[in-house]
Amino acid sequence: MSEPRTLRPRRSCLAVPGSNPRFLEKAKGLPADQVFLDLEDACAPLAKPEARKNIVAALNEGGWGDKIRVVRVNDLTTHWTYRDVVEVVEGAGPNLDCIMLPKVQSAAQVQWLDFTLTQIEKTMGFEVGRIGIEAQIENAKGLIEVDAIAQASPRVETIIFGPADFMASINMKSLVVGALHPDYPADPFHYILMKILMAARAHDKQAIDGPFLQIRDVDAFREVAKRAAMLGYDGKWVLHPGQIDAANEIFAPSQEDYDHAELILDAYEWSTSEAGGKKGSAMLGDEMIDEASRKMALVIAGKGRAAGMARTSTFTPPES
Repeated sequence: MSEPRTLRPRRSCLAVPGSNPRFLEKAKGLPADQVFLDLEDACAPLAKPEARKNIVAALNEGGWGDKIRVVRVNDLTTHWTYRDVVEVVEGAGPNLDCIMLPKVQSAAQVQWLDFTLTQIEKTMGFEVGRIGIEAQIENAKGLIEVDAIAQASPRVETIIFGPADFMASINMKSLVVGALHPDYPADPFHYILMKILMAARAHDKQAIDGPFLQIRDVDAFREVAKRAAMLGYDGKWVLHPGQIDAANEIFAPSQEDYDHAELILDAYEWSTSEAGGKKGSAMLGDEMIDEASRKMALVIAGKGRAAGMARTSTFTPPES
């Protein structure tokens, strides 16, 4: 069995239409953790062939910094998908991190992409297995199959919620994508988000929330992003540069939480050491910490480290 892939920070995942060279160039300088260059919904059918060429050129020109570079191809029910994969990966494979497959409905679709990537990599002499897969869940069948999808290939890095198509697939009575609805007393997306999250975490994948379409309303974006972050999601799509800073902030821990997590890790390491008496639990101020505390702290500390945060406090062992 393949080793788990190293998961990279994806607090903000910026959508960029492949048919617009100006937007592709602008995206290079924006502070998103990830950019995905879109060949699907953001490209009109007649624009897709030229968009493939735009994307290959933009990837090969460089200038993306340490952003994760992803291309969203068309879904496998269309006739565009295989040309999307072949042209983009053959043309820019060494400068590409992941392929995003939308509207995934079965593990077999992910496996098709895995096999196709492997054939291209071997043919072109690229490193086999380096390019990851992001699977987007956008309909009821995909949600039912999400556990199998998450473990369909060792290339899978993320499971993504696609709210607009999902809402249409279940006949949801709303045109407001990714937001709460005044006629429903709770969160209509809670079950969907949790099911995706459980599948992702069970198989060591990242979970990414989908877009919020009211791009000028950053306060409303913050509210829906906070819900996903509180559940444990790793990041969210952003459709406009104005949403990036909010996503980066919300999906990273606060400075206070980050410092506290690092202190818990230090205190637990000391308490279980010879010098600390090899104890299974310890006190950190007025708080008792143990192995469960350490696991929780690892999550917060990991998110802070991935976001490049620096500690502002240090651990001092208690006097004997």
